[in-house]
Amino acid sequence: MAGLDKKKPEHMPITSFPVRDGELTVGGIKISQLANRVGSTPFYAYDRGLITERFQTLRDHMPADLKLHYAMKANPMPAVVQHMSRLVDGLDLASAGEMMTALDTGMAPDLISFAGPGKTEQELSQAIAAGVVINMESPLEMENIARIAKQQGVLAKVAIRVNPDFELKASGMKMGGGPKQFGVDAEAVPEMLSRLAELGLDFIGFHIYSGSQNLSVESLLDTQEKTLELAVRLTEAAPHAPRKVNIGGGLGIPYFPGDKPLDLKVLGAGLKNLMADFHKQLPDTEVVMELGRFMVGEAGLYVTKIIDKKVSRGEIYLIADGGMHHHLAASGNFGQMIRKNYPVAIGNRMDSSEKEQANVVGCLCTPLDRLGDKMLLPAAEVGDFVVLFQSGAYGLSASPTAFLGHAEPAEVLV
Repeated sequence: MAGLDKKKPEHMPITSFPVRDGELTVGGIKISQLANRVGSTPFYAYDRGLITERFQTLRDHMPADLKLHYAMKANPMPAVVQHMSRLVDGLDLASAGEMMTALDTGMAPDLISFAGPGKTEQELSQAIAAGVVINMESPLEMENIARIAKQQGVLAKVAIRVNPDFELKASGMKMGGGPKQFGVDAEAVPEMLSRLAELGLDFIGFHIYSGSQNLSVESLLDTQEKTLELAVRLTEAAPHAPRKVNIGGGLGIPYFPGDKPLDLKVLGAGLKNLMADFHKQLPDTEVVMELGRFMVGEAGLYVTKIIDKKVSRGEIYLIADGGMHHHLAASGNFGQMIRKNYPVAIGNRMDSSEKEQANVVGCLCTPLDRLGDKMLLPAAEVGDFVVLFQSGAYGLSASPTAFLGHAEPAEVLV
């Protein structure tokens, strides 16, 4: 964090990346050197050491019998998924494309689960043939799975994704509670379980996911208590006790002023107590926590080069060769109601004492292409590197890369 004005904490980057000779480093490599190695800007860089460290911290604080899965939608880069597969207990995915990446890791198919409200027949066929667990999102999808499995002459592994009758409070994005396109309403699950038994599908368990990007331990524990109670209640209508209950994740990371990191020690202790009560009723059921953003979000940077600097009616504009087409979330157009700045730095001027207020914008022909509004940053020049922190999740794969026909950025795992 060296080099940014301590009087302006709202613009200080939230970062674990070391600084050497005034430059940020990723995996021990300075930004300028990494840019030369990649060959061009913009690019995403992910630090494998930070990913491993985050996983180990989770493992140290979470209950020993809690299985940890990686939700690939957060960052499906093959090298990242391959690295995660060596750490976690399973992979969770949301498309046939992600399934192929997951299978390429060598992860056992029955440790891979496939969710999504609109799986095509082709995707269902591929998933059944591969032997992954399909999280069913509707009665019609269940009927389609049974028909395709019969045609293939195999036994399909299935779980029911449940839309709970409660929400994850203080959640950045609500995935359950109320009317939703996700999963089967909790009150309709018993009827679906009855039909599942008639169809002879291999019932693995339940997937109950309420929301994401939550920074409240109290809210998370309250929701997981309700989640586990719901799983026990639904088991009464199941053909047998669930082998697994996926309780989702929801663990958030700090992005903006006032955001505080989760207290994993308190969260882990609370989950341990909840799981002890749960296992009194379902002793042989595994509990799975599915995490994406929390695993990789803080281990990634988006790096773009300043290609022009100009003043418009008294305001400085740093114009970069990247932008919202590569990093939609940082532009404020992915999930933000009111735009807030991601943590930003001039990656090769981290020890600079000269500061100026500047706007960081991309290269696109739209005023929406903003990466930083009125930020106090080291005085930058053409050729310097603008770095956006908290970019390891929902970055490139969540962005409109085809917009205006610019080339896609590179991704590297260092």
